[in-house]
Amino acid sequence: MRKIAAHYSLIGGELRRNIVLSVDDNRQIVGIDQVEQLDSCASVEFFPGILIPGMVNAHCHLELAYLRGAIAEGSGFAGFARAIGAVRNNFSTEERLHAASVADAEMWEQGVEAVLDIANDELVMPIKERSRIEYLTLFEVFGLTTQNIDNHKYMASKWKQSSVTPHSTYSLQDDIFRSAVEANDKTISVHLLESKDEVELYHNEGSLKQWYDKMGWECDFLHYATPAERITASIAPEKRVVLVHGCEATATDIERIAKHFATPATWALCPESNRYISGSKPPVELLRTKGAKIAIGTDSLASARELSMVENMRLLGDVPLTELLRWATKNGAEAMGLDAKLGTIEVGKTPGIVLLENCDLHNLRLTPESRTRRIL
Repeated sequence: MRKIAAHYSLIGGELRRNIVLSVDDNRQIVGIDQVEQLDSCASVEFFPGILIPGMVNAHCHLELAYLRGAIAEGSGFAGFARAIGAVRNNFSTEERLHAASVADAEMWEQGVEAVLDIANDELVMPIKERSRIEYLTLFEVFGLTTQNIDNHKYMASKWKQSSVTPHSTYSLQDDIFRSAVEANDKTISVHLLESKDEVELYHNEGSLKQWYDKMGWECDFLHYATPAERITASIAPEKRVVLVHGCEATATDIERIAKHFATPATWALCPESNRYISGSKPPVELLRTKGAKIAIGTDSLASARELSMVENMRLLGDVPLTELLRWATKNGAEAMGLDAKLGTIEVGKTPGIVLLENCDLHNLRLTPESRTRRIL
């Protein structure tokens, strides 16, 4: 049994002082006590900072960890997509596996408890199976020329905590997109409104349209007025859905999606990836104003310097720290369907305990030096 305390603890979605947490040898929380004076408590480990539950990375591509630094920053959306194809065959299997192992270990030490991970193949699945992090792997269906999803369904059948998901509203023909949605029995994750190129495609304009024309690819889904309309037309209201990036989402898009889903869709924001690729930013204040549910992801090391949840929180702007922390913990756990055991500090749960240190504790804000490290 360990008893631990800090300046603040995130309890019930709020930051509270003078909290002592009791955690058993199985990492289960067995007591949450508020005391008058922490220094009067015997056998309590005190940490300078804020205790939070283990974080949930709501969007990652662990398998792309080997591409750290391989693609130049600022290449733009279409340029980044082409660069992935150009460089991904320049690395050995050993290099790919080593990079994924290192990235997995770094996330664990920084306090990530669970990851909603996107995969195109099975190479790093054994790493995720052995990991102390809990992964939900979604094998994404990608490509305008894709004819069926049989291989994706086969891969998902081989591994626990995995399923199938459509990649995006710009990369799949209609029947295949719907097939991937129907095959998903967990959480659907879709890249949505990531760039202006995606929006322009639905008006038969822009660089994606030019690229597709050059390749001789036609789209059978452009009768939808917008990508958001395609989402609501193709995914049943009762599905659990994560919408990734959303940089070009408008008030109308957010409202349409909010009205459609019975369980609120989660917007997974990955601002470091958006900055890295194109310098764009997610519409944080608009999403907040509309009451949207927000979680935080890191995307991949192909489009980020590191898989840091704190860095992505910092890039989301002047948002109250308690709100940012809920996005990084509770909301991500709910998006993955893991909130019965993760995401909040509650008796009976095993969420992991993480220390957020080097914060401005007077104003409860992150600083450039803020970081996280695992306690339990």
